[in-house]
Amino acid sequence: MKILVVNAGSSSLKYQLISMSEEIVLAKGLCDRIGLPGSLIKHKTFDDRAVTKEIEMKDHKDAIASLIKVLTHEQWGVIKSLEEITAVGHRVVHGGEKFIKSVIINDEVMKTLEECIELAPLHNPPNITGIKACQHTMPKVPQIAVFDTAFHQTMPKKAYIYALPYEYYDKYKVRKFGFHGTSHKYVAERAAHILGKPLNTLKIVTCHLGNGSSIAAVDCGKTIDTSMGFTPLDGLAMGTRCGAIDPAVVTFIMHKEGLTTEQMDEIMNKKSGVLAISGVSSDFRDLDTAVKQGNDRAALALEIFAYQVKKFIGSYACAMGGLDAIVFTAGIGENNDVMRSMICDGLEFLGVSINEDKNKTRGIEIDISNEDARVRTLVIPTNEELAIAKETKKLICEC
Repeated sequence: MKILVVNAGSSSLKYQLISMSEEIVLAKGLCDRIGLPGSLIKHKTFDDRAVTKEIEMKDHKDAIASLIKVLTHEQWGVIKSLEEITAVGHRVVHGGEKFIKSVIINDEVMKTLEECIELAPLHNPPNITGIKACQHTMPKVPQIAVFDTAFHQTMPKKAYIYALPYEYYDKYKVRKFGFHGTSHKYVAERAAHILGKPLNTLKIVTCHLGNGSSIAAVDCGKTIDTSMGFTPLDGLAMGTRCGAIDPAVVTFIMHKEGLTTEQMDEIMNKKSGVLAISGVSSDFRDLDTAVKQGNDRAALALEIFAYQVKKFIGSYACAMGGLDAIVFTAGIGENNDVMRSMICDGLEFLGVSINEDKNKTRGIEIDISNEDARVRTLVIPTNEELAIAKETKKLICEC
């Protein structure tokens, strides 16, 4: 069984073709600058055959057609024909309350996805466009939607209801949804495998730390709370996002600066976070370099980030009534040993104790705990594409 995984953005489309029997990536690539001058496809196979080629792609239909051509190409291809693709798994950012698990896409599902656009106006439209492009190009191939929000739909009301007039929840579904669910689910399952224990017996805090970051409390395999909220803006201070702040700050700054809602939204999403604190960059690698050069604001940005992650870990351990493991994943979580040390420093009272030699690692699955640690600290590279492919395979096999 071969599953094509598609992650469509507004002007880009990432893809992977995965053989599910061995769970290996046969090919992966990116269709970039869709609808813009200079559109191109970057494609690489499992045996390191690679090509970057400028191809006119007016829309996502052209992009899907281009990736099918390269997947079946005599020189760069890995399949002989479209018939070898069993199904397509689509990353969809927001499923609202309608979807608590992955679904096979039909007309009714598409209608509901359209209704969810107002909850994720930046993400859902390109996701939907990607689905429609695949339906057009591969009308006989089943299409599956895998939602970033689905894993967090197990949260109890006490965790997701905001203290606003209840009518806003009833009318507009203003509530905490959470994001990065596919990643949190994948690494929680991998953690259970590494620890050799059933997932439904474990209390895990999963830390997806990248340019966008979120923390989740996974109690016995189910999310009971997560740091992102109604949008991905809530929670931690991130690369360019402010994270949780006093809501009154928003109206105060808008009044003082004479800003529109659109301008304020851009400030909070694109001009805040560690970028704003440091004045240097949203990239933690640049901040590490700046700290070594004596930049105090860069050091402050890292301290604030580590402090906030640490607070979430502690509060979620409290919410779950215990803690068996902490998992670090995504770009920062997988590769930044200094940040992991900063976060874990002070968590000894919970039973956290990391081995600094083991911690000096990047991008591999490893338990970095000392032998006598009561709480295991794991580094697990996320693999959202494989997780989407597994969900797709599961649904296809159930039919």
